[in-house]
Formats: sequence, C-alpha cells, structure tokens
Amino acid sequence: MKLIKFFTFSSLLVSSLVANTSIDTLVLDFEKSRFSNNERVQIKDISVNMKKNLPQKDWYGYIIDLDLKFAGKDVKAKDVVFSNGELIAPELYDIKSGNPLKDLMTPKLTKAYYDKSKLIAGNVNAKDKIVIFSDPLCPFCMDYVPDVINYVKKHKDKIALYYYHFPLLRIHPASNALTRLMILAKNRGIKDVELKVYTKDWDKYFDSNEKDENKILKAFNSEFKTSITNDELKNSKLKLEVADDIKMGEEVLVQGTPTVFINGEKDKSKLKYENLGK
Repeated sequence: MKLIKFFTFSSLLVSSLVANTSIDTLVLDFEKSRFSNNERVQIKDISVNMKKNLPQKDWYGYIIDLDLKFAGKDVKAKDVVFSNGELIAPELYDIKSGNPLKDLMTPKLTKAYYDKSKLIAGNVNAKDKIVIFSDPLCPFCMDYVPDVINYVKKHKDKIALYYYHFPLLRIHPASNALTRLMILAKNRGIKDVELKVYTKDWDKYFDSNEKDENKILKAFNSEFKTSITNDELKNSKLKLEVADDIKMGEEVLVQGTPTVFINGEKDKSKLKYENLGK
C-alpha cells in the first residue's frame, strides 16, 4: 500500500536534539512526529528496515517499516528517506547524473523469493535467477514478459524464472479477475499459462478497465477451452494468493510493472537477462 501518497513534504530540518543521539534515532523520531501530525494516523510501531551508506559523503538512505492504523484500518507500509543527521528528505538526486538516489534503496531479494511454486520456466537449481513482478494487462509487460520467458526456455538448464502477480488494479481493473483465472488454469494443469495469457488478444473481448468479471471469465474460458465457474473465480483462497504476491512485491518496494530482479538485485534496465545463460 502506498501510504506515502497521503503525506507530502519537502526537505526538512531535523532539530538538534542530543549531541550523542544517533542519526537512526533522529530519523525515527522525525518520522514518528511527521506521521503523528495526521489525526487519522495512529503509530503502532516504526523501525529501520534497511540503512545504506550513500556515495555522497555523510548521507544515508533509510527504508522505514511502518505499522499504523490509518482511518481505523491496520496498515503496514514502507517509507524511504535520506538523512545526514541535520537534514532529512524524501528524495535526493545526484547532481551530475540526475539519477534519483531512491534507485539505490531497493532491498536485495531473500531466498524466500525463489519459491518453487513460482517457477514458470527454467531450472530451479540454476545459478542465475530472474524474478518478475507483473500485471498481465500492463502494455509493456505484454511485450516484455513473453520475451523473457522464451529466452529462459532457450537456456532452461542455466536460468530459473520466477513470476509474481502484481495487478495494478487502479489502472487495469480487469487484471483482478484475469490474474485469478491464471492461477485457476495453472492449478488445472494448463502449461505455460503465463506465456499464453500474455500473448492472447484480450482486446477483442474486453479492455483493461473492464470490471464485469463474468465477461472476463467467458473470454478466458473461450480462449483456453476451460469451464471455470463464477464460484471458482470468487474463491477467497485465490484472492489471498494474489494478495501474498503483492505483499512480497511491496516488501521490496515494487511500485510498477514489470519490476525485474536479476540474482537478487533490481534491474532498472530490464535487459540484463540477455547476458545470462551464456
């Protein structure tokens, strides 16, 4: 959940508290104070998830874990800030390259992301591992994901490809049903579901804004020659599985699709996979 959207702030001065107070404590105290200024927020817990030394002298990047009640609802979120102990900012840019320093703050994937059930191509024991978070109706994903799958299939002994559902429901509501249908079809033993879904012409049935799940279900059954029912599609376990995938993405600050990790590191270029398996 992008809780940060509820709060905006520019570079702000961190007050000098106690000479011996660590930067970590200053940052956490500042964040507590900032979020507490919103009457709809109740802070349950706040902690440093990751701290990173930046190339810029005496500056650090922080990923902050937030456990809150927002408007009466339990919310777990992450915030990224930068500080040198005197100033704190939500973003910094390298003055020479113009690159945002948030690009340096993506956590490295843990072994938990190499879940065998998420493997869609290649060899689970391969040294090189690719993890993709994707929305099946994201236009860029529809071009990109099949290329990656086909590449891994050509080097199936040397690469493992893991796929996580990350539907962007605000801009592609139809992904809600389509994502769950992918899971159902895979559970029924249909091979290469991801590749097939990404290469189908769904536009002849519905657009990405479609919210009528029956319309999407009918289209899916027609294309895959399946007989999935509306009751099966509404199974709460499917929603939980998709929610778990989204949570895995949010843990490593995935905000858009496709987001790609190569051997645990975020690949901003999305092209490093072309150097694997050779």
